[in-house]
Amino acid sequence: MLHKTRGIVLNFIKYRETSIVTRIYTEDFGLQSYIVNGVRGSNKRSKSKISFFQPLTLLELVVYYKRNAGLNRISEIKCPEPYQSIPYDFRKSSIAMFVTEVLNKCLKEEESNTNQFEFLRYSLQMFDHLEGHYENFHLQLMLKLSRYLGFAPATADDLFNEVYEYIGKPTIDEQDRQVLDLLLQSPYTSSVKMSNATRRLLLDDLIKYYQRHVSGFGELKSIAVLREILE
Repeated sequence: MLHKTRGIVLNFIKYRETSIVTRIYTEDFGLQSYIVNGVRGSNKRSKSKISFFQPLTLLELVVYYKRNAGLNRISEIKCPEPYQSIPYDFRKSSIAMFVTEVLNKCLKEEESNTNQFEFLRYSLQMFDHLEGHYENFHLQLMLKLSRYLGFAPATADDLFNEVYEYIGKPTIDEQDRQVLDLLLQSPYTSSVKMSNATRRLLLDDLIKYYQRHVSGFGELKSIAVLREILE
């Protein structure tokens, strides 16, 4: 059967000569994999099609769906709201690369979670619209996403206590604690001022926090680029 749904592209891999297999987080079916033919090639039409499958692209889809099929197919695809800044702003695209890696590690369920999908869609649209003060977006997104994943810390102390439970809790700077509490409460449009050192510390702690709660989360390859860009 054909179904209309919305989706957020997570990635794609090459398949045979002109095809791809793409992983898309959908509103109605959760994480799904689709095989798409004829999107790789040197002609203009192929290049236009492959642009739909760049990571984090927001799509409207008509898809074939068969439960436990492994691979499904896409009948129709549209991108009604293409990003206006993320692909063209080097700092934003670096943050987006990091966010993509986080989502690829966290989004695993093949079932609908409309609230989580709408949160991610809103977050990405907001990120694209922000003209400044977006250097903390990845921190805020991880904190907010943890609510939907079921392990949100209520306070900065909750997060620090859990991260350092087994390895010995360091002396947490009071300013770092206050900054994290602000991030927990603030919308994306707010400007939470912090030093680069604090931003690096909080990012490291958030990654450790996710590693404790998300099976197979592991290390993040994009973090080196992110740290360099946000210095």
